[in-house]
Amino acid sequence: MSTFWSPIVSTLKPYVAGEQPRIANLVKLNTNENPYGPSPKAIAAMQAAIGDSLKLYPDPTALTLRAAIAAAYGVEPDEVFVGNGSDEVLAHAFVALLKHERPLLYPDITYSFYPTYCRLFGIESVEVPLRDDFSVDIADYRRPAGAIILPNPNAPTGIGLPLQAIEALLRDHADKPVVVDEAYVDFGGESAVPLTRRHDNLLVVHTLSKSRSLAGLRVGYAIGQRPLIEALERVKDSFNSYPLDRIAQAGATAAVEDRAWFDETRRRVIESRGRVVGALRQHGFDVLPSSANFVFARHPDHAGAALATALRDRAILVRHFAKPRISDFLRITIGTAEECDRLLEAVAEIVENG
Repeated sequence: MSTFWSPIVSTLKPYVAGEQPRIANLVKLNTNENPYGPSPKAIAAMQAAIGDSLKLYPDPTALTLRAAIAAAYGVEPDEVFVGNGSDEVLAHAFVALLKHERPLLYPDITYSFYPTYCRLFGIESVEVPLRDDFSVDIADYRRPAGAIILPNPNAPTGIGLPLQAIEALLRDHADKPVVVDEAYVDFGGESAVPLTRRHDNLLVVHTLSKSRSLAGLRVGYAIGQRPLIEALERVKDSFNSYPLDRIAQAGATAAVEDRAWFDETRRRVIESRGRVVGALRQHGFDVLPSSANFVFARHPDHAGAALATALRDRAILVRHFAKPRISDFLRITIGTAEECDRLLEAVAEIVENG
């Protein structure tokens, strides 16, 4: 602790990102990165953007990118907000939409950046417990609230809610902002973007890090009716008018427009996920139903931390959370077919050897 710190700094518990180690022949299944790489069209667009124009500031409104996103979802460009990764988009939403006199509601087991942002921005919050099966019960959110944020599918569980449940939540809280974080929705969930047409309290947040394989580019976006987007813009322009550089805008636009690559790579991930789930269950694992590019699994005879260590000893990295209710679970990213083979071989060896 430094005497030069502002008072708030010592109270913060920063988000802890997944480990990014340097291990030879590593199978990295701990940070939910897409194993298949970005669209070749996106790479070409970024390469083409490298030139003399980099001496100029990028478009602060990212209009070309917003127009591409709008076209993909059947909305208007001014109903789209873009930022430096969905984490920044979410941060702006916490400031612009989620800080009220009554508490913000979110699940007790969820993306751990939510409580981090609450501490950073001084937002009162209440964690709503998941059911015993780790699913979200919309009825549990029928309580006093200033706003709600809900990941769908949830992380780290991977469990998704149908649109009927999301719409029920929106009706229950028609006078409160509701943010639905859809970082993983493209791997089998149902997007709530169509609901923004008839619910003016809904903001849907997406990222290009997962299904578009652009975690290294840092681009995220939100879709909602114009007043919600304007709130985000006001916060953004009070913080950083140029969050996306020229290269990021070019690559993100091409990635959004390349529907064929998007469909093919997510199909391969979904196919591998089914194979991994089936094999893990054969080895005695309890695997939660996943609509994401990862699975959440535990074994009745092996502690989660011990399993994670045993896999790491075999150069396979998965994510373990030392938290109540989920300490025996592992979150396992779906990798390539070959990476999944190595994972399953290692799991079989560990389980069979007790």
